[in-house]
Amino acid sequence: VSFDGTLKLRGDDELKEILLKLGALHLERDGFVLEKYAYPVIRGCGFDVENGVVKKVREFPEGDDPVETASKLSGVKIMPRAPQRIGTRMGRPEKAAERTMRATPHVLFPVGEAGGRERLVNSAARANKIKFEAGVRRCPECGKTTYKRRCDCGALTVPTGEVGVHEVRFYQEVEKAKERVGMVSLPNKVKGVIGLSSRNKTPECLEKGLLRAKHGVYVFKDGTARFDMTNVPLTHFKPREIGTPVERLRELGYDSDWKGMPLESEDQICELKVQDVVPSRKCGIYMLRIANYMDELLEKFYGMEPFYNASEPDDMVGSIVVGMSPHTSAGAAGRIIGFTDADVCFAHPFYHAAKRRNCDGDEDTLMLLLDVLINFSLEYIPEKRGGHMDLPLVLTTRISPAEVDKEAQNIDLLPRYPLDFYRATIHHAHPKEVEKEMDLVAGRIGTGREYDGFAFTHDTKDIAEGVKTSSYKTLKTMEDKLNAQLELARKIRAVDESDVATRVIQTHFLPDLIGNLRAFSTQQVRCVKCNKKYRRVPLKGVCTHCGGALTLTVHEKSIKKYLEPAKRIMERFDVPDYTKQRILVFEKAAESLFHNDSVKKPTLDEFLK
Repeated sequence: VSFDGTLKLRGDDELKEILLKLGALHLERDGFVLEKYAYPVIRGCGFDVENGVVKKVREFPEGDDPVETASKLSGVKIMPRAPQRIGTRMGRPEKAAERTMRATPHVLFPVGEAGGRERLVNSAARANKIKFEAGVRRCPECGKTTYKRRCDCGALTVPTGEVGVHEVRFYQEVEKAKERVGMVSLPNKVKGVIGLSSRNKTPECLEKGLLRAKHGVYVFKDGTARFDMTNVPLTHFKPREIGTPVERLRELGYDSDWKGMPLESEDQICELKVQDVVPSRKCGIYMLRIANYMDELLEKFYGMEPFYNASEPDDMVGSIVVGMSPHTSAGAAGRIIGFTDADVCFAHPFYHAAKRRNCDGDEDTLMLLLDVLINFSLEYIPEKRGGHMDLPLVLTTRISPAEVDKEAQNIDLLPRYPLDFYRATIHHAHPKEVEKEMDLVAGRIGTGREYDGFAFTHDTKDIAEGVKTSSYKTLKTMEDKLNAQLELARKIRAVDESDVATRVIQTHFLPDLIGNLRAFSTQQVRCVKCNKKYRRVPLKGVCTHCGGALTLTVHEKSIKKYLEPAKRIMERFDVPDYTKQRILVFEKAAESLFHNDSVKKPTLDEFLK
C-alpha cells in the first residue's frame, strides 16, 4: 500500500471508538482519513513506510498490556498517556462584583423605623423627628451633648463613653448635609442602616452617604468601599493583554521584557512585579466611581484638593490599592497596572500568598488606599464574634518571599522540565528527590534572585482568552443548570451519568429538601411593613411595633422547589433504590404537612351544581 502522508480506514463504529480512545484526530470522508496522526498509527500497528510504501516490519507480540504491545510493534518505548487519573467537580464560578452589606447601605447612619423597609434616608427625612441609639458626645466649648463629631458651635466633641437615644429633626440634618457638599437635591435612594452594632455606636457623617449614593458606591461595615474578585496567579503578561500602552508601562517601571530586551512592542512578554495587580475591567469601572467619590469628598467635605482627577477607568492605572482576604485582618498594598476582560484579579503568586490565599477558587477584595486611610474606622466595627475579621487593621507595604506561605515558595521557575523529572514520576518519587533540579523559589531566597528572573514552560495567545462567564452564571434556573450538567456527563466518556445524577440528589437536593422542611416547622414570622421578625406570632396577630401584617418567612414552594426535578432525575437515570425511597419518603412527609384530607377544595362545576 502506498503512503502519501494520509491514512484512509474503513468507516465502522468499532474503529471509530478506537480512534476516539487513541485521541487520533481524523476526518470522516467515505471512511476515516488520518493526516497528522497517520504515521504514528502505522508504526503502532507494526508497520513502517519505506520508499512511500507501507510495509509490515514486526509481528504481533503476545501479552495483555496494550501499551507494552504498542511499544513492541512500533519499536519505540511508549509511555502511558495518563498513569494516574483524578476525578474533579465544578468549583466556584468566577466573580467580579462590588462588596455590599445585606441591605446595600450607602452610609453607616441609623435611620430606625423611619427609613422603612429599605432604610432610606429619603424616607426618614420626610418624618418630623426620628429616634435612634448612638454614642453620646460632649462639646468642650458649650457643654452640649450630641451624637455628632462636630458640635453646632463648630468645636470638636469628645466621647463620654455612654450610649443614649437621640431624638433629632432629621430633615434639618439632611438639609445641612446637602448644603455642606453643595447638593441641591437628594439622590433617588440614599440607604442608611436600621441601627448600629458597634461598641460606642458611632454613626458616619451623612455627607459621606450622600456622596456615595451620588456616585453609586456602597459602604462596608468598616466604612470602606470594596470590590470582590476571584484570585488567579500570574507571573508574566503582554501589554496588549492588559490594555495598557507601552509608554505608560515604561513610566511604571517596565523598561524591558522578561528576556531583558527594551520594551517597545505590545506583544513582548513582561515579568509581573510582585505587588502589581491586573483586576477585572468591572473593577476598574467601580474604582473610578470610588475615586470620583473620594475627590468630591476631599474637595467639598474636607476642603482639600482632589487627588485622583480620573475621568475613565484607564486613569486608575498606577493607583495604589489594598488587597485582603475575608478571614484575615491584614491588607497587602498593591498597584494597578492594567485591566482584564475576565471576571478575575490577576496578581503575582507572592501577592496572593501575602493575603493568605492559594488561588483554589477563592475570592478576595480590593480597596483604594486613600479610601481606607480616610474612611476606615474601628468606631464602626460590630461588637460581635468575628466583628474584627475582614478588616485592614494592619497593612503590608513590602512583600518578602521568605515570609509568604510555603506553597508560593514551591513554584518552579524553569523554562523546560529536565528529563529526570519525568523519569522520577514513573516510579512515584517523592518531590524532594528532584527538588534541586527544579529551580524552586525556596532555593533562591536570600540570593537576590527571588523577586525576578522567573521563566515559564508554555506561552499563550491571551491570558483572558478562555470563557469569560461560565454557563453556571448565564443559565437562569437551577433546572437549566442541572440539565446542562447531566448532558455534559452523558457526552463525556469518562463520566458515569447515573453516578452524577445520584450524587446531585444525595449531596444537593435531599439535604436542601430536608433542611427546608425542618426550617418550615421552626420558622419565624415577619412584618411586611417594618421587617421585624418574631419567633412566635404575637397574640394581637399583627406587628406590635407598627401594626403591619405578618407573613411567613419559609413558604411551601421553597420547600418543594427541588422535589419535581429530583423525581425526574430519579426516573430518567439508574438511581439506587435507597435514593429513590428517600425521595418518596420526603414527598409523603411534605404532603402530610401541607395537605389536609378533611378539607376538600370544590371545583367551579361542583359549586354550580
